[in-house]
Amino acid sequence: MGDMWWIALGTFMVSLSIQYIVIKISHKYSFFMDLHTDEKPQNFHTDTTPRAGGVGIIISMFFLLFTVLGWKMLLSLILAFLSGIFEDFHHSIKPKIRLILQFIAALSSVVLTDSVVTYLGFDFTLSYDIGVALSIFAIIGMMNAINIIDGFNGLASSIVTLILLSFGIVAYQVGDSEILDIITIAISSIFAFFLFNFPKGKIFLGDGGAYLLGFIVATIGISLAGHYEKVSPWFVLTILIYPVWEVIFSIIRKLIAHRSPLEPDSLHMHMLVYKNITHNNSLTSIVIVTSSAPFILIPTLYANNSIANFETMMVYIVLYTFIYLYLVRREG
Repeated sequence: MGDMWWIALGTFMVSLSIQYIVIKISHKYSFFMDLHTDEKPQNFHTDTTPRAGGVGIIISMFFLLFTVLGWKMLLSLILAFLSGIFEDFHHSIKPKIRLILQFIAALSSVVLTDSVVTYLGFDFTLSYDIGVALSIFAIIGMMNAINIIDGFNGLASSIVTLILLSFGIVAYQVGDSEILDIITIAISSIFAFFLFNFPKGKIFLGDGGAYLLGFIVATIGISLAGHYEKVSPWFVLTILIYPVWEVIFSIIRKLIAHRSPLEPDSLHMHMLVYKNITHNNSLTSIVIVTSSAPFILIPTLYANNSIANFETMMVYIVLYTFIYLYLVRREG
């Protein structure tokens, strides 16, 4: 364990250094820049900012090579990162190509780490083939879910860190030191990015970074639920419920409004909180993270209880929906 602390420190320092270098180079040569003048629904920043925070995270994740499972994950992590960084750089990657890269990343993770969920709780079991398909779908879905909530300084990185802490507690409870090592490295890398991203937003995750973080939490969650009977798949779904429900709810409301679910808008929960309550970028993140934290951390107390986790998840969905409808009416 002593060696792991040094590895974690090395991960943090490399990520911190790369973040600083990327910020300097991006401003000097106009690489990876997110213009504050762009007419985008999700644009809530006031300065032109580099959107390549994922570069520091993926480079520092090479410290995974010092762990038992790390080399198996590293290739998949790189593929997940590449599915977004091209968009950050060129702003022109076709959705089909991006989806193919995400599929390859998810498939490689399932194959290399054998992270497959077949038991869904409540005495319901899937065949292995269906479990593989479901796991791949879940990884791709979470990659895009984290990208959707990545709208304000510190929001996505804080939510992912809390999720990883929850997974880390459960990994410790079931005695999985290998997963715990991966979580420690991931948190160290993300925290270095967070120091530049919050509260001033000196650098953004970008699509590459957001997809990478979504990939990490999805893969670790599937690994825990797939390998340990003591970890209910409903526990994993519950602590991921904020980004998951944000996506599902967004699809539902857009379909009801006869709009494409793929069309971006400014009606996500974090955007409504900003426009109707906080009117402040970093404060919005604090409000969302603080309100989500209990639903991410408390389920670690009953990670093996599918019923309790299902009930927790439903409480969140009801609260989210009522608050969302209130904010929409207030805006209208």
